Amino acid sequence: MDTLVVGAGTMGRWFGECLADQDVAFADTDVGVAADAAEAVGGRTALLDGEERFDVVCLAVPISVVESAIERNAPRADRAVLDVSGVMRGPVEAMRTAAPDCERASLHPLFAPANEPGNVAWVADEDGSALHAVREAIAARGNHVFDTTPEEHDRAMSTVQARAHAAVFAYALAREEVREEFHTPLSGPLSDLVDQVTENTPRVYAEIQSSFPGADAVAEAARRVAEAAEDPEAFDDLYAEAGRAPDAPDTDVGEGG
Repeated sequence: MDTLVVGAGTMGRWFGECLADQDVAFADTDVGVAADAAEAVGGRTALLDGEERFDVVCLAVPISVVESAIERNAPRADRAVLDVSGVMRGPVEAMRTAAPDCERASLHPLFAPANEPGNVAWVADEDGSALHAVREAIAARGNHVFDTTPEEHDRAMSTVQARAHAAVFAYALAREEVREEFHTPLSGPLSDLVDQVTENTPRVYAEIQSSFPGADAVAEAARRVAEAAEDPEAFDDLYAEAGRAPDAPDTDVGEGG
């Protein structure tokens, strides 16, 4: 089974590594990046806008361009089309339109490749043997691949990505420098999280914030905490609210999802 990976960045390279025992080709707007990825996994390069066809085509491009990339590249697939962009509803719909006769899936590794193994969200919109082989290859690396829907995934990303990242960035911007000895069991790990997220690519986090709602909710929650600080009873209520499990979500991720 031969595979074309469109987008040879960190996630595209990870996907290529999962299938490294097969024929993997990389295409990227930066031909040097594609060549580096191909060398790293023992694959080859392919033309970004070429006519060569493949059994499987995987789109590993930024959220902002994934639907247009699907439109251009899905017709090059003979068996299956996948994406690993990090959003699901839009790409799944785009793949239905661009590759109606192919197997189709959207997957999202919920970790940086350097932290593998981890959980991988998986939506099989049209299942088949090619997708089974890809899923097995990912699971063989120790990852837990679990089934979801585009709606459930995108709703979850509003919490685990948009809100979580906003909270970490807000702490990073609000904190003041202190000696290491002053850090508590809470502030120390928070500072470690700041270091972790600020060592990556800003564009990735910007696209998450623009794609999923949530940052405004974090800002509103911080305002409520600040306002309750002078009212013990109000703070008690807020503290109790914080400890309760959130209500079950509905299936609509809202505007921007």
